[in-house]
Amino acid sequence: MEENLETIRKTLKKYSQEHLLNMYEKLDESKQKQLLEQIKNIDFELINSLYNNTKKELEISHEEITPIEFLDKEKLNGYYKGFQETGEKAIRAGKLAAVTMAGGQGTRLGHNGPKGTFDIGLESHKSLFEILSDSLKEQGRKYDVIIPWFIMTSEENNKETIEFFAKHRYFGYEKDKNIFFFKQGELPMVDTEGKILIREDGLIKEAADGHGGIYEALVKNGMTKKMRELGVEWIFIGGVDNCLVKMVDPILMGIAIQKQVTAAGKSVVKANPQEKVGVFCKKNGRPSVVEYTEIPEEMAQATDERGELIYGESHILCNLFNINAVERMGNKPLPYHSAFKKATYIDKNGNKVIPDGPNAYKFEAFLFDAFGELDDMAILRVKREEEFAPVKNASGIDSPETARELYRKFYQV
Repeated sequence: MEENLETIRKTLKKYSQEHLLNMYEKLDESKQKQLLEQIKNIDFELINSLYNNTKKELEISHEEITPIEFLDKEKLNGYYKGFQETGEKAIRAGKLAAVTMAGGQGTRLGHNGPKGTFDIGLESHKSLFEILSDSLKEQGRKYDVIIPWFIMTSEENNKETIEFFAKHRYFGYEKDKNIFFFKQGELPMVDTEGKILIREDGLIKEAADGHGGIYEALVKNGMTKKMRELGVEWIFIGGVDNCLVKMVDPILMGIAIQKQVTAAGKSVVKANPQEKVGVFCKKNGRPSVVEYTEIPEEMAQATDERGELIYGESHILCNLFNINAVERMGNKPLPYHSAFKKATYIDKNGNKVIPDGPNAYKFEAFLFDAFGELDDMAILRVKREEEFAPVKNASGIDSPETARELYRKFYQV
């Protein structure tokens, strides 16, 4: 261990991160091993590069942004039945798996625990996890198949999530047979001087690497291998906080299969030109999502001959991928974006720092940054009131109250 420690000290000195061992002697043996393991797994060159990027001026993008074609689920007319039959055939053959991204905590909702365990206030008191599992099981019965469910947790909530499922007998699923848990990746947080932060327990303070880490996490944790063993060819990826998410949609699958694309996404029409959502588009001729901060006012307001927004297809984090595309994207790292956040940590003198405002950088990848790797992607416009009821804020827009109302209306409960 001493030899190992000396090697680590040299590495830390090279990158001016020696403070990471300041509390080492005060830790018990188990924590010491954990800390050394954490340090060994850090890509210091990457962290340096990401920190240096926070000091650079944001470069103006010179990509050519153009509208993307889409199909409206309500206006498929004669094509509807064909797409439906194709999709249903694939679902019945067991070619679909569902992935739920559930690495977050319910902090913003005033909930102490994983976001998926949050009760949105229905009379049934079902958690978000139970709502999603009910939907999956219902579709499974409809197509006479068990749709395998893969749940991405985080280091922070993995234990609690699995315990919650165990307590509820996995909602009828069987662990490691048709329900699987895996953790998303994490990256160290750094302060404004590029120093990696230390948690109160002496270990390194890390943050989840964003929903863009889903591809790498599926591959690294052997989940795509399990999917292949189960005969899965298509993977639906969605978030845990949308209580109306339709993870099993034969129309979406039928479109992807018939159009011979390796990915398909769902969109809802922007509520108004100023709505703070990313929208589907093409960048330099390839599928992408442009953030609302990147859309000039003129582009946001632009309408077509029917008076519809030209850039109005909101990305709602409901995407279907061919397993080959997921594996390809999982083997190619995505760019990281920095976010300036509030973080409590232990300084180099061993003092606890509780900031009043943002004081540290976390780095995350965005799922849609991988879309540029695709030759093409099918977009299906769906109705907001039927498929998109996110629970993100404690009150107001996208809150438990709005989600409950949409859920009750849709299910007539």
